[in-house]
Amino acid sequence: MTSLLLLADPIMGAHSQGPLHPEDPARLDACLRALRGVTLPASRWAAGRDVTRDELARLHDPAYVDAVERARGEARAFDVDVTLSAGSVPAAVRAAGASLSAVEEVCAGAAKAAFALVRPPGHHAERGRAMGFCVYNNVALAAAHAIAALGCARVLIIDWDVHHGNGTQHLFERRDDVLVFNTHQSPHYPGTGAAFERGHGPGEGYTVNVPLPPGMGDGDYAAVFDELLAPIAEQFAPELVLVSAGFDAHRDDPLGDMRVTDEGFATLCARAQAIADAHAGGRLVLLLEGGYDLDGLARSVVACARVLVGEAAPPPRPQSAAIAPVLRAARDVHGARWRL
Repeated sequence: MTSLLLLADPIMGAHSQGPLHPEDPARLDACLRALRGVTLPASRWAAGRDVTRDELARLHDPAYVDAVERARGEARAFDVDVTLSAGSVPAAVRAAGASLSAVEEVCAGAAKAAFALVRPPGHHAERGRAMGFCVYNNVALAAAHAIAALGCARVLIIDWDVHHGNGTQHLFERRDDVLVFNTHQSPHYPGTGAAFERGHGPGEGYTVNVPLPPGMGDGDYAAVFDELLAPIAEQFAPELVLVSAGFDAHRDDPLGDMRVTDEGFATLCARAQAIADAHAGGRLVLLLEGGYDLDGLARSVVACARVLVGEAAPPPRPQSAAIAPVLRAARDVHGARWRL
């Protein structure tokens, strides 16, 4: 079995939002250059496939899918903060499809873990709206595909991007077969993700938001994963673990105010891997979201890839005093549903 499947395709580099836009094709180039410069035993590369209209329509409004398709080959502002170039729609279709390819390979046992280097990113995309640099919600589509087509009964989505994954939350907040665990800077874009947002109806309790004040570092994030995510995951018992792997909580990132290091992301990846190993037969897929300092992004992606091929992550740094009230607040909100 391949230890790590890496998915990327040059077509995703054809999506451009302008020369000064932070979500730039250079992001993908930096990741691929860094990954190809290191040795990753038992890994292989693939391009993935295109997503189909029916697969998109599992979560996205068909009218929205049609509107995106009509923009194929055009260069125009598609939403307030989403600009399309002539190559953007093929890139978005391949990004979503590669995300589905990743879960297909992992669920079939062809790879233990996968890392889909995709753009445009996805976790802000709503059912019927592009948003926050995102066109289609890659991680949400991957989760829905795993349940609808691959026999998974429960999927855990971990979103460690510095921005709250509003689209992912809203797509699943009324369901109990997908648990969405978000850590994010607050207050910050997009303004959602308060701790009291817990889901609705049968999905109540399956949305877990941990809003963090600026300045949180490696030890603080590790504490959230150890004291909140791990016990919730044990009770939820996912059959597949997906990570919205945004690296804009990096200490060098221009769009966030957090202090996570390359090593800190390796630690978070190792925590996700441990959950997958304990409950999901090791089935783990990372999907690229944000991360806008090219060097910090590339180093963090490599640090996670090294963990996924079996290298040990460094122990986390000490947590700060500021994380204690965050953990207490989360226990107050979620303690009635989960043993924390």
